[in-house]
Parts: sequence; C-alpha cells; structure tokens
Amino acid sequence: MALAHRRGISGVVRAYRSQIHPVFMLPALTASLFGALLAESVTVSLALFHAVVVCAQLYTAHLKDGYVDRYLRDEDDHNPLTPRGCRVGLLGCSLVVAVTSGLLAVLVDPFVIVLLLPGWIVAYFHAPQFDTHPLSATGGYPFGIGISLCGGYYVQTTTLATPVLVYALVIGIVLIGIKLIDDCTDVEYDRSIQKRTVAVVLGIQQTRQLGTAILALGMVVLAVSGHTGVLPIESLLAIAVLTPIVLIAHRRSAAVATMLLIRGTYLFFAVLLVTAWLFG
Repeated sequence: MALAHRRGISGVVRAYRSQIHPVFMLPALTASLFGALLAESVTVSLALFHAVVVCAQLYTAHLKDGYVDRYLRDEDDHNPLTPRGCRVGLLGCSLVVAVTSGLLAVLVDPFVIVLLLPGWIVAYFHAPQFDTHPLSATGGYPFGIGISLCGGYYVQTTTLATPVLVYALVIGIVLIGIKLIDDCTDVEYDRSIQKRTVAVVLGIQQTRQLGTAILALGMVVLAVSGHTGVLPIESLLAIAVLTPIVLIAHRRSAAVATMLLIRGTYLFFAVLLVTAWLFG
C-alpha cells in the first residue's frame, strides 16, 4: 500500500510536510528553548535534543489528528497521507521521541522521562480520546507547552526553579483562554461529531466571557509574580503588550479574535523571553 495519495518520493515528502503546522509547533519549540535560556548556562546539544523531542511530539499530534479527521470522522478530504502513511509516520515520530528521550535520560538523569512522556501521551491521544472532553480538549495543548518549558529548563539544570514553574503557569493560563475563544468558531460542527468542547457545553457567549476572564487571570498572575520578585519586574511589559490586544479581540468575532490573540501571544512570548534573558 502507498504512503501517500500522490505518487513518487516527492509526493510522499510533500504529504508528510503538509502535516507540519507551524502555528502550533513554533510556540512549543519556543517554550523548549525558553526553558533552556532560563538556565544560568546552556548546553546547546541538550537544548537541541529536547527541542527534537518536543517537535516530534507535536508532529505526532498532527499526524494523529489528520488520520482521525479523515479516516474516522470524515471531516477532512485534503489529507494527502493514506492510512498506512499515517501509521508509518506515527511509528517514526514515536521512535524519535523514545530514542531521544532515552538519550536525554542517560545524559541528564532518568527523571527527565517524567517531563517528556506526558507530552507524547497528550499528543498521541489528543484525538479521538482527549478532544472529546471539555477539560482535556481545552487544556491539552497549554499543558504541553508548559511542560515543554519545564523540560527545556530541567535538561540544563536537573531541577525546577520557582520562576520556571510560574512562567509555565502564566503561559498555560493565557493559552487556555485563547483555546476557549478559538473553540467558539466551530461549535456547530464540533457538536455534530460529538466533540464536547467547553463552547459546546456552555455556549458561545459564556465561553467567550470565560476565555477573556482566564486571559485576565494570566495577566494578574504575571503582575503579582513581577511585583513580588518571583519574576523580573520588567516582565510586566508583556502585560502592556497583550492587554490591548485582548480588549480589541473581545469586541470582534471569535475567528478574528483568535487570529489577533494568537499573534499577540507571539509578542507576549517574545517579551517574556527577552526580559527573562536580560533581567532574570
């Protein structure tokens, strides 16, 4: 059986490349490198190994989602991979995760597996298991980003400092807020395929309000952490960057709001990273 609907090696390569979604992979990669840069000294090889694991985990999620969406839910007619191609890709990604995680366990310590295995579990079982429950559908990706940040730091230091956990918490809260608003764009379709997102359960208006409130909570946690000295006071600049975008997005449709918030989050990440690197 063929791996892709397009013939030839170039068709297979293009099919696998089509399942790379930078809008989701870039924040995870950034979180991994963010964690590494929070360490006093950085071993580049360890940072790269951890980044490889994180990217392989995200690609696992993309392949599994693509397989489920086309071949189990019949909601995507454009996936160029055949069922066998999806399974081969999933096996390959899982092997990369396993081998690189094992290498990090040898180079760092075995506890690193505790910070790596959950990311693969969330990625592999995101569809069709986790994305049908409101809590796991909303929290899976933010959890993955947070644990990527913690793992990036741990492989450099073999410890987890309080500021690292706070950064992971703040970023996770912000991403949960955005995910709630994003889910408001597909309520009718999600309901038709038995996806029980928060928006399906609560309705669009209440979910939009909840998403905005959780974004505000993230800003509050960041403000308190900066004022109490847990994080650099300069990290409060990230609030000044994201808050106006949240206010503008609140008055827009869910689709436009999601687009604005995703781009705003890139800026939010960048400010947190720069202030942590310069003043942390």
